Amino acid sequence: MPSAATGTPDVLDANETHALATHATLPVLRIRGGVAVRETLTDTLAEETPVALEYNGISHATLLATPADLEDFALGFSLTEGIVDSLQDVRDLSLREESGGVVVALEVSSASFARLKDRRRAMAGRTGCGLCGVETLPEVLRSVRPVSAGQPISLEAVRAAQRAMRARQALHEITGATHAAAWADAQGNVRLVREDVGRHNALDKLVGGLARAGMAASAGFIVVSSRASFEMVQKAAWSGAPLLAAVSAPTALAARLAEDAGLTLVGFLRDADCTVYAHPERVRLAP
Repeated sequence: MPSAATGTPDVLDANETHALATHATLPVLRIRGGVAVRETLTDTLAEETPVALEYNGISHATLLATPADLEDFALGFSLTEGIVDSLQDVRDLSLREESGGVVVALEVSSASFARLKDRRRAMAGRTGCGLCGVETLPEVLRSVRPVSAGQPISLEAVRAAQRAMRARQALHEITGATHAAAWADAQGNVRLVREDVGRHNALDKLVGGLARAGMAASAGFIVVSSRASFEMVQKAAWSGAPLLAAVSAPTALAARLAEDAGLTLVGFLRDADCTVYAHPERVRLAP
């Protein structure tokens, strides 16, 4: 499968064969203290590109995403949306540029495709959009498999992972416009980071990247740079990660889902401060 990786180099970023620009430099007028800065100035902006996901030749969803790690994105989306059960259900994946965007064409098993046809979406995504165009309430509130208990995770490990994720947000560093999702082992060592203009997209890229690398999400935990909405919790629980930590707030629906799924949900992660909204027994305060 061709790779679309253009982000921070890590264990999955070898053999880059499908690289698109992730940012652009444009002229701007900068105003400081109500006064225009006279010099000619430029600013660097994150790119967002229409990405169409096509299954067995049938268009399923079009979203706006940062054009990096699109193979991870397509695989993660397919997994967390329940389109496929594992990477073994994906027979082939290819990318092609078309009409100012990118089409990701996946060939999936006949069983996966039959299931997809039963729950088709008419879905046109906006930046950061997660549940655009879902046709029925059961599709939104679909159940997730329970997360296994696992070992307690120290707060220091979670804090260390959040700091390391922030240090590896290369695209955010130059644009200030992208979210990140990171997976860390139980000791807080960040092993994989993915960025995107949409927080759901970043998490899908992370889940896809973990699957491609054969890394079990259950062996560590996930940290995100955004709020913890319902769908973020849904995707994290699907991955099997026992803990999701967000730098901002969760929603009430997200906290209830985390409780039901056995997922530890941490919000407002700032330095030594945080709030645990579900399953606090998994958080160990002592190092």
